[in-house]
Amino acid sequence: MSSFPGTPKVLHGAIVSIDLTSPVTQVIPFQYNPDTMTRSLQPQNINGSGNRMEVYRLKGPPIETISLDLDFDATDQLAQPSQYPNAVNMGISPQLSALEMLVYPPSTLVIANTMLAAAGTIEIIPPMGPFTAFIWGARRVVPVRLTDFRITEEAYDTNLNPIRAKVSLGMRVMTYDDFDVTHPGYSMFLAYQVVKETMASIGSQNGLSSVISGNVQSI
Repeated sequence: MSSFPGTPKVLHGAIVSIDLTSPVTQVIPFQYNPDTMTRSLQPQNINGSGNRMEVYRLKGPPIETISLDLDFDATDQLAQPSQYPNAVNMGISPQLSALEMLVYPPSTLVIANTMLAAAGTIEIIPPMGPFTAFIWGARRVVPVRLTDFRITEEAYDTNLNPIRAKVSLGMRVMTYDDFDVTHPGYSMFLAYQVVKETMASIGSQNGLSSVISGNVQSI
């Protein structure tokens, strides 16, 4: 990375894990921002109604999915062992583990359910995973659910700790249709949509005269 004094500071993307039953919030920043990100939006149209008046009616916000690849590398940290003892002892295992915990139920709840099962409890409620948000700058903060998770470990130290890896993540954006109105994910997605609407008004124009020559009445 350039050390030129005029180089702007780059924000790091992150995934945030929030425990709604406690004030614990875990922030997992990206060591390196990915160069590319794939986003897919599937419109939720009303199909098969046979009513011509319904052709543009939407059932809700589109189903948006996000996929990206993250790189983690402890090579530079290993060159400064006194400053980065965790990298020397564990490589990038802590960073990978923090991401993996997003798709694990808490062990305390697993143990509690096991004890309930041993006591003869008939119905055991599956444990809730953490409330997860994807942050990519100030204008893109969205609740997500991880749908795909692949780790490719590419190098190891002498103790077989991974020191370089690529993590491929697939996420589905959760909308206000997925939450109760009191859930923080509801207002988080609504704010995300409002920001989009504001930017859309900046990126569009109110008439056709700029794209079609001649005297065209604005719509």
